[in-house]
Amino acid sequence: MIDKFLADPAVATAVLGAIQSSDTLAHIDAAAKWGEVVLASRKIAHPEFPNAEVRTPVLLKCDAADESAWLEERFGPIAFVVKVADTQAAIALSERVVKERGALTVGLYTTRQDVIDAMTEATWRSKVALSINLTGGVFVNQSAAYSDYHGTGGNPAANASYADAAFVANRFRVVQRRWHV
Repeated sequence: MIDKFLADPAVATAVLGAIQSSDTLAHIDAAAKWGEVVLASRKIAHPEFPNAEVRTPVLLKCDAADESAWLEERFGPIAFVVKVADTQAAIALSERVVKERGALTVGLYTTRQDVIDAMTEATWRSKVALSINLTGGVFVNQSAAYSDYHGTGGNPAANASYADAAFVANRFRVVQRRWHV
């Protein structure tokens, strides 16, 4: 699916953008040390900017127990598929990681209402926005544009919010769900 989406260089270069740092390029090239490569990164020539460094994401697979590989931030187009025992283990792991490390949003794709309900509860507890089954255009700041609450202020990564009630009482946070109807 990733290769199909990025097959047209005009689309791929618009979606991916250019990589500015040689350190980021080195991380991409060395990514295999963090897991099994499911999809290798490849360079894409930018039709308008021939000197631009554009790379597709590298997708790695590893076990949940190998936290030294996937739990650290790997800056660049580097993604992990983390194997867990079952759905409940995945939800618990997501909640723990958000509480300990933080996240701006969690994405969930499922047809099971019980999974949606369990992940909703987990994201409320970990104070992170939840995107459920989004298939259309999704913009990082779409929440901020409509409600000013993209960063909940409630976890280590989302530690700021455009409009935050913490100046009145720091115990209150706004955590939202996004779901195409």
